[in-house]
Amino acid sequence: MILCVGEILADMIGSVKDGQIVYARKAGGAPFNVACAAKQFGAHSAFVGSVGDDLIGTFLEDFARERGLDELLIRRDPQCNTTLAFVQLDEHGDRSFCFYRKNTADYHLPEVSDELLDRAHIVHVGSLMLSEEKGRTYAASLMRRAHAAGKLVSFDINFRTDIFRNAEETVAIYREIIALADIVKFSEDEVETFGNEYVSGLREKLVCITLGKEGCMWRYRGEERMLATIDIRPVDTTGAGDAFYAGVLSRLDETQPQEWTPEVLSHALNYGNVCGALNTLGHGAIDHLPTREEIARWL
Repeated sequence: MILCVGEILADMIGSVKDGQIVYARKAGGAPFNVACAAKQFGAHSAFVGSVGDDLIGTFLEDFARERGLDELLIRRDPQCNTTLAFVQLDEHGDRSFCFYRKNTADYHLPEVSDELLDRAHIVHVGSLMLSEEKGRTYAASLMRRAHAAGKLVSFDINFRTDIFRNAEETVAIYREIIALADIVKFSEDEVETFGNEYVSGLREKLVCITLGKEGCMWRYRGEERMLATIDIRPVDTTGAGDAFYAGVLSRLDETQPQEWTPEVLSHALNYGNVCGALNTLGHGAIDHLPTREEIARWL
């Protein structure tokens, strides 16, 4: 089972209608997206997160319960509002973000029980919580507990300049968390932010790098492969990286690192390529996730 822990929020996706910007409310948050997508792609998945005791929190909790996850733990925080991410799309479907996030609920997370941790094979941790000391402490503690329990730990960089304004300080914080992970996902831009020499030095970790329309690559123990993606015309790239990563993790769930041959890793990331690409054909991170049958047509 893939246990995803971290932010759940509302993506407010803007579009122009009659000369005005109109926002559509969509469920989002990178680790929540991964949990929903992994379930859609055939894996067992669970999610732990927090929302405010408000209208948006009710929407997200109801939406989450309809996803059929194997385990769901969402804390309703009466002291905080639910996190919002305003998303603006350009003519290519690419996004820019603006977060409504001051003392919001996403990093006030409930504790993961030993029983739930024991049922997981991969523990996937979101990054938004790292902007707060409370969240950093929580993430590091959970990742150490997961390792102590013999679990694989996954981490998505998901660097947002609207949240993390001081890149140098943030990179130092991230590196402490990356050191606790077994599987790490970077975007091409994030590799530039962290430095290719540093990323290349993560030899004992499985490093997955998304390259946009060029596909992706993996690096592991001195080997690497670049993998092309399918040719489609995107409508909205929101959640594409999360669908990609959910596809990868869903193929690696129940495997062990000693089984990660180049063939196994290339199969997993090829699968992720197709998942991420097909998810861009509709609006929102979750509403238009491809089915396993749709994915299979492209493999």
